[in-house]
Amino acid sequence: MAISITNLSGGNTPADGSDPRTFPAIWNATATDLEGVATDLDTLEATVGAHDLNSLSGVGITTPVEGDLLTYNGTSWVNGVPAGSILQVVSTTKTDTYSESLGTGVTSTNVVTGLTATITPSSTDSKILVRVSVHLSNSTQYGEGGFVIRRGATAIGISDASGSRPRLSAQAGVVSKNSSDVVLLSIEFLDSPATTSEIVYGISVHNGDTQTETVYVNRSSANINSSRFSNPPSVITLMEVAG
Repeated sequence: MAISITNLSGGNTPADGSDPRTFPAIWNATATDLEGVATDLDTLEATVGAHDLNSLSGVGITTPVEGDLLTYNGTSWVNGVPAGSILQVVSTTKTDTYSESLGTGVTSTNVVTGLTATITPSSTDSKILVRVSVHLSNSTQYGEGGFVIRRGATAIGISDASGSRPRLSAQAGVVSKNSSDVVLLSIEFLDSPATTSEIVYGISVHNGDTQTETVYVNRSSANINSSRFSNPPSVITLMEVAG
């Protein structure tokens, strides 16, 4: 039963500011009307409360946990999102420069300052897509260089062991043909950290020359202050991919 409230005579607020419903009584609803509304509300509450997703045909929901998303897989409702979905994205852009002196064929154990990204996976099944683009140069003409990706202190996305060859994520045969050269090295690697703890990803540079050299990030070795040459940025981006 829907309540029926009718406007009676008057309709002006009393001069003393009192409630117009009581002085004078300009609105009216019978007790029967109000009881009918209460009954309707009780019926509605019972109807809605009895029809959640579990009561729908074809629904099969497992025990949910905090942070779960509900997805319809074509047959039933399930916790989570389809495998391959991007759950979160974290990115860091390094706009200043970095340099490190390294011996022949040495890969640094240091992580390039300011070029790290931190992510906390939502599930142990998640994978992390690591995208790195780094501008490098070397202090010697025809100098060689590269880098490794690091998850914490661990080198990842590197080649298999093969003789004396360095195990790197990316390498350029020549990163500085001239002292004004800067080379862009890029790589993507899909990591499987199997954790829900916070993870820090970064890179460590490598000197591939035959003597001790300084490897530079975001600048040439000459670092010429001219409108002809720039100090381009480097970027590391992390994407959590649903497993």
